[in-house]
Amino acid sequence: MDHAVAVEQSTYLLTVAVIAIAALLVLIMKLKVHAFASLILVSFGTAVATGIELGKIVPALLGGFGGTLASVAVLVGLGAMIGKILELSGGAQTLADTLIRVLGEKRAPMALGCASLLFGFPIFFDAGLVVMLPVILTVAKRMGGSLLRYALPATGAFSVMHVFLPPHPGPVAASEIIGTNIGYMVFFGLITALPTWYLSSYLFGHWCAKRWNISVPDLFKGGKEERLDITPPKFSTVICVLLTPMLLIFINTGVATLQSMDVLPRESAVCDFLKLIGQTPIALLITLLLCLTIFVKPFGGKRLNQLCETSLGPICSVVLVTGAGGMFGGILRTSGIGDALAGALSDLGIPIILAAFIISSCLRIAQGSATVALTTTAALIAPIVHTTSGLSIIDLCAITTAASAGSVICSHFNDSGFWLVKGLFGLDEKMTLRTWTVLETLIAVIGFAISCVFYVIF
Repeated sequence: MDHAVAVEQSTYLLTVAVIAIAALLVLIMKLKVHAFASLILVSFGTAVATGIELGKIVPALLGGFGGTLASVAVLVGLGAMIGKILELSGGAQTLADTLIRVLGEKRAPMALGCASLLFGFPIFFDAGLVVMLPVILTVAKRMGGSLLRYALPATGAFSVMHVFLPPHPGPVAASEIIGTNIGYMVFFGLITALPTWYLSSYLFGHWCAKRWNISVPDLFKGGKEERLDITPPKFSTVICVLLTPMLLIFINTGVATLQSMDVLPRESAVCDFLKLIGQTPIALLITLLLCLTIFVKPFGGKRLNQLCETSLGPICSVVLVTGAGGMFGGILRTSGIGDALAGALSDLGIPIILAAFIISSCLRIAQGSATVALTTTAALIAPIVHTTSGLSIIDLCAITTAASAGSVICSHFNDSGFWLVKGLFGLDEKMTLRTWTVLETLIAVIGFAISCVFYVIF
């Protein structure tokens, strides 16, 4: 009898979860309600439907929201400030020009891709693409040939960095929910992102360029961004800024690893300090201070303050949607839906990593937002992860990466990135589906395959 009641309760909870996700999709896709408001509404409805005590509903909502924002908002805000300063200083142009000069004009697509990979570390996909747009179109016009040869490697670079690497909100939020170490995720994200970019964006971009000759649109001729009349930073300066947080995070991870192996003492003030400055929020804060120090003379303190202020406005929506996704995830955990799903998947015998990819892919295809798909998936599989013994740090990274890969699959009409790429490069819907949608799907499949390799081997 007890088993029958438990099965009935699990069935009810899973039914509520399906209805909640369906309601979320209807609100966002059909009724065009903003994802932030939709997630709050659905979270509240789910809490009521699953029988959470009325006095505990609001604390549960705010707990999930605040817990996610506590880590995500700081990282995203600092990353936006750094990206804005580099953007208006001309750092992106310097980066691309130098790489083209070093690698040669024949390797211009590779140069643009490498520049976008570096610049995509602290800056979001949308912002990074807009920043690099004048560079991409200027190089394409100068070099000749199909625009796709230059646009897809650069655009795909921003996508893989946004999907797989902290401090971007999706990987950060998923890591926090699942319990993956952020430092290790940077290592694992790089290992996944670089070959994925080469196969899905660089090689696929060349194949597309041979198949379709797309000219540079007249509307975008690489016009100048609104910058002050200052001397652009040197290539070494831009590289120094972009690599600083990565090096600090690597130091944190390296010291922690050596301590766990008893190579370094576990109780050491020096080691504690190195781990402190290598924590992602502190590493980005140090990088921002470095940016402010470098550019205070050419920009002036007042102008730098304005840049930091204006950089935060465009990211508010991303941060709030991410927090609301964490709220929904918190309700799913509190209500027991996550545990019910864990039991159901265990009965089916689906590996955790495959479940993460499938759930994330379904959510992505259905509602378009990679952030919502990833944070919701992380919340759903977190109970499975937390109750599964024997998972190593690499396993957690692989599971998080698999969910991240699924969250980018099959970009189509319900994805804002689809329309951004279409509009900026002057493509029609059919060509965007043939190129951008396929590219995003390749990123998902290749990224998932790489994560599976590490999950099985390690």
